[in-house]
Amino acid sequence: MKQLGEGWNWRDLKVGDKFVTYGRTIFEADLLNFVTLCGFSEELFTNREYIREHAPMRGGHPVPGALVYSMAEGLVIPTTLQGTGLAFLSMGFDIKGPTYVNDTIHVEIEVTEIKPTSKDPMRALVRTTNLVKNQKGETVLIYTPLRMLQGS
Repeated sequence: MKQLGEGWNWRDLKVGDKFVTYGRTIFEADLLNFVTLCGFSEELFTNREYIREHAPMRGGHPVPGALVYSMAEGLVIPTTLQGTGLAFLSMGFDIKGPTYVNDTIHVEIEVTEIKPTSKDPMRALVRTTNLVKNQKGETVLIYTPLRMLQGS
């Protein structure tokens, strides 16, 4: 029986392949839970009066880039790596603009590197460039994870 939701087999990928995730709105509860769980008690995220008086941006209630990244991975992992991802090895990380409560993000993924491992030809190192975009189509975050994936 075929398992639904199984992730990518690296042998089925090629450099230049592109994918897009579904979207996800970042709600006030997401921000509250994240800053509480992770200890991001900076007033920029927890104090509306401070934001109103001191924050240089005026687009609403900003959220940490770490939250945006985490939610982006939540959109990526279940559909690309479930059951086939073996290791997260490294990544580049570049915040391009602010993200706010009530923004809706999605991830555009491009496969940029595939390199079979020397120890096991059933495994490969796969790098992607992941653009996190908001509902306006603006890129707010770019990250380039390098992961080990299995093949069949």
